[in-house]
Amino acid sequence: MPSATRLYTVEDVRAMPDDANRYETIAGELFVTPAPGTRHQTVLGRLYQVLAVYVGRHRLGQLWFAPLDVVFDRLTLVEPDLVFVRADRGAVVTERGVTGPPDLAVEVISPSSGRTDRGRKRALYQSAGVGEYWIVDLELRRVEVWRPGAMEAAVAAETLRWQPRPEITALEVDLKAVFG
Repeated sequence: MPSATRLYTVEDVRAMPDDANRYETIAGELFVTPAPGTRHQTVLGRLYQVLAVYVGRHRLGQLWFAPLDVVFDRLTLVEPDLVFVRADRGAVVTERGVTGPPDLAVEVISPSSGRTDRGRKRALYQSAGVGEYWIVDLELRRVEVWRPGAMEAAVAAETLRWQPRPEITALEVDLKAVFG
């Protein structure tokens, strides 16, 4: 007879120790990721700076970097590296985090997180209606852009184009500068 598998809730994850690990739960399955390294943080910082200037200039909404809880239901809490929510969707923003699909979620993958980021998180973000999900691959120096319903990613290796509202000029991110 199979043994019962424990399902982790959002409250379970929030009660985890503050030990520099990232704790997330997707449909009750617990994921633990070690603290990111310096290269991860450097690329994330550069990407955040470019996005923050664009978001601020066009008053598009709010942009945060991890840790920030994104809660989909009582068994699903993730902490993307970057999260953007459009201004007209401010109702999903609370003091504790975001309660629903953000408009943009970004993960900078590492050897310990790549499988989850490309598998479980991608499936979650696509099915939950996240507007865009970017997988930043440090080794391949590229960004995979996933949208709801897409069967494959749009891959950017030189310039990443982002247009959260059709009436404004798209942001063109120089990925060579981001990756350094």
